[in-house]
Amino acid sequence: MKIAIGGDHAGFTYKEKITQYLKEKGIEVKDFGPYAPESVDYPDFVHPVANAVADKEFDLGILICGSGNGVAMTANKHQQIRAALCWNTDLAALARQHNNANIICIPERFVDYDLAQSMVDTFLSAEFEGGRHQTRVNKISC
Repeated sequence: MKIAIGGDHAGFTYKEKITQYLKEKGIEVKDFGPYAPESVDYPDFVHPVANAVADKEFDLGILICGSGNGVAMTANKHQQIRAALCWNTDLAALARQHNNANIICIPERFVDYDLAQSMVDTFLSAEFEGGRHQTRVNKISC
């Protein structure tokens, strides 16, 4: 499995920890930044992650910012991206199972790190159920 990860300064701490966690599990991860905790503009890092996932260079993506909203809005501008803002493991599972989400967006300021890590584990292990959900997913892109 290949994972693209990125975010902004408000998601920097979790991005660093999750990147290391996934690498320790033997998962290939590319960090698209930021590479320091100083203030940045999240679209500069979100667009490359979204492009990499949309182009199938990576299986899934992880985006982390303070609220999760900015990264989700930006990623969802890409036609082949279904970025899901999640704040618990049930949402992370359903995002994959029912919506075939290919990027999880995590709000660092609103979830503790253990929960963020659990959401990542859940998101990466869940599988799209297809069936009736495929018909709906087919209608998402404009």
